[in-house]
Amino acid sequence: MNRPVTVEPLRPDDHVLGPDSAPATVIAYCDFECPYCGRAFATIKRLRQRFQEQLRFVLRHFPLVDKHPLAQQAAEASEAAARQGRFWAMHDLLFEHQDNLDIADLYRYAEGAGLDIRTFKEDLHGRVYASRVLHDVKAGRRSGVTGTPTFFLNDERLVDDDRLEDIIRRAA
Repeated sequence: MNRPVTVEPLRPDDHVLGPDSAPATVIAYCDFECPYCGRAFATIKRLRQRFQEQLRFVLRHFPLVDKHPLAQQAAEASEAAARQGRFWAMHDLLFEHQDNLDIADLYRYAEGAGLDIRTFKEDLHGRVYASRVLHDVKAGRRSGVTGTPTFFLNDERLVDDDRLEDIIRRAA
């Protein structure tokens, strides 16, 4: 008997938007350099606005470094921003400019997100958050994630990402 693939439960270090009481929780494994994730970002942003109280959104990292050489660095940059309470601001900037993720771009986004640049640079160059990103990747692999974006709705993997809005509307 095959069990459906489920996602690992929420952790204290997860990045979460939306109320704990929301009837629909979407956990997304994403890569900041992935064009499919970029398109999904626009959909998720629209859904977050539409279903504010009914949707809780969680982002976990899954950089596909073989295909996207700057994705790991971008993920670590978002974690460096999280240290300063600005994860979601950096998240949005990285997806909005996913074709420009080299180090100079990341510094510019950090400034735009209102970060302390000295601290940000130290964290990024010291690879302070590499293990945090790897933790998400390992959790994703245990949940059967092999590509991005991969979505889970209320603990079960979504097979048809193209119908994400319809599926969330029904769950909410």
